Amino acid sequence: MSAERPTAPTPEASIGGVWQIALGELDIKMGIKILEESVEKVVATMPVEGNRQSFGLLHGGASLAVGEAVGSWAAVKHASTMGKSAVGVDVSATHHKGARSGLITITATPISLGRRVASHQVVIENEAGERLCTLRITNLMIDIRT
Repeated sequence: MSAERPTAPTPEASIGGVWQIALGELDIKMGIKILEESVEKVVATMPVEGNRQSFGLLHGGASLAVGEAVGSWAAVKHASTMGKSAVGVDVSATHHKGARSGLITITATPISLGRRVASHQVVIENEAGERLCTLRITNLMIDIRT
């Protein structure tokens, strides 16, 4: 899957009733690529290069931005199975280890998939499989405005 996806996620961008991830402007600038997407798991990658802070490490804000994106995409995929969408209401993160280069992998898996609220764990790992950051994101299921 490439960065040539539509930039505006819409309910119309679905196949078989499940919404398909559409990269936004920030996602494209950060170099995010989608590897896998389903209600059960969303996996993406992002380069550390271009997403570092002034000390040469992966920026914590970049980790939160990509983690929130991947976790929200997972929630919207779940919501779309009910004809709904999702909006984030809470995100928290713990940074475990830094990274200076390479490609990170971001994986969102459900903690709880409800009719009104969905919570996901998002794990960010380096190329060696070492955990860099753990996020928890909670999304509210909402009706799609027409």
